[in-house]
Amino acid sequence: MIDKNAKITEPKGKLGVLIPGLGAVSTTFIAGVQAILNGHTPPYGSLTQMGTIRLGKRTDNRTPMIKDFIPLARLEDLVFGAWDPIEDDAYESARKAGVLEEKDLLPLKKGLESIKPMKAVFDQKYVKRLNGTWVKKAASKMALAEQVMEDIASFKKRENADRLLMIWCASTEIFIKPQDVHSTIEKFEKGLAANDEAIPNSMVYAYAALKSGVPFFNGAPNLTVDIPALMDLARNNSVPVGGKDFKSGQTLMKTILAPGFKARMLGLNGWFSTNILGNRDGEVLDDPESFKTKEESKLSVLEYILQPKVYPELYKDFYHKVRINYYPPRGDNKESWDNIDIFGWMGYPMQIKVNFLCRDSILAAPIVLDLVLFGDLAQRAGMRGVQEWLSFYFKSPMTAPGLYPEHDIFIQLMKLKNTLRHLKGEELITHLGLEYYD
Repeated sequence: MIDKNAKITEPKGKLGVLIPGLGAVSTTFIAGVQAILNGHTPPYGSLTQMGTIRLGKRTDNRTPMIKDFIPLARLEDLVFGAWDPIEDDAYESARKAGVLEEKDLLPLKKGLESIKPMKAVFDQKYVKRLNGTWVKKAASKMALAEQVMEDIASFKKRENADRLLMIWCASTEIFIKPQDVHSTIEKFEKGLAANDEAIPNSMVYAYAALKSGVPFFNGAPNLTVDIPALMDLARNNSVPVGGKDFKSGQTLMKTILAPGFKARMLGLNGWFSTNILGNRDGEVLDDPESFKTKEESKLSVLEYILQPKVYPELYKDFYHKVRINYYPPRGDNKESWDNIDIFGWMGYPMQIKVNFLCRDSILAAPIVLDLVLFGDLAQRAGMRGVQEWLSFYFKSPMTAPGLYPEHDIFIQLMKLKNTLRHLKGEELITHLGLEYYD
């Protein structure tokens, strides 16, 4: 939601980035920001840092960098805090994650060692393959939420931060369906006090953030902030929220390829996807209940892009299967295979095979950076509630109730850039192009 009368306040002072989960993704993100600031690497993969935006007609030749066009927080002004059920500091956690090589970590050791996790809100029933020892204790989930709110206030004071944003980079939780306790904030708060099992760890963090006026973005497929109670709380407290599940590897490829098939009216018989990975995320997803959460996120993408009900001759009853296999030797370097059976003119079959040897955290880290900077922009622009314009970054984009999500990555990018143009009073670009020929 955008307040048309609101002005974007300048990003003065420090922006505190609060992260539940000090694992592979978050330590790669933090290390990368420090490496960029030290001049060791360009900000590869980051739209906010390397992307441009066209303004006006193509003949106007106005194509500034996004970071020069819109007032974003500077990387120099980011300060980091985290919670984790394992006590390792950011350097030790990054070293164990094995994403970055020692030669890249050593120059950043001092800065990473200074980031020590706060005790986590962690109940193993929601993430069965992790054993947390650095964990908060309390009689109720409401008391745990209050402890997180105290952590938020203390961090802000300690770091002298002007603004805050929370982004979930922790593990995928077990699959939970929306229930009555999620329907209103009153029922949700009673559920917190009563330790309702339908309120997992992530919802405790989201509630604490929103009650503290802090934007919350969900990088995992958990049911978290995408429930009526917390979406209402976000709107009532004028806080931006978004999610869910960072669109990094295999699903990124699906949102690039599937729109191309539909654009050319090529049919689909089946899409089989399998993955092997060996990081903490892979270990967690080896649990069937956590995999169910991830599977729901991955499977929905093709349905929304291809629209079988609109194009039944092309996409009705296509077969879609997703597999994730825990394979420790691979570490964070995930490998995915896609076998795609398509058909074209006169029904003749064709096949496409994609073998993507990707690095999950390398692809996710710039997503975290962009969401932090754009999420902070939304807060300063008076935007509240679901930020659908940031769907570009998620596998399962949140939307207003009753509205289907847009998964086509090219439409998502157009939506994002048009939102930036709108915020700055620039003409929206439709790509119609007739004005060049009249």
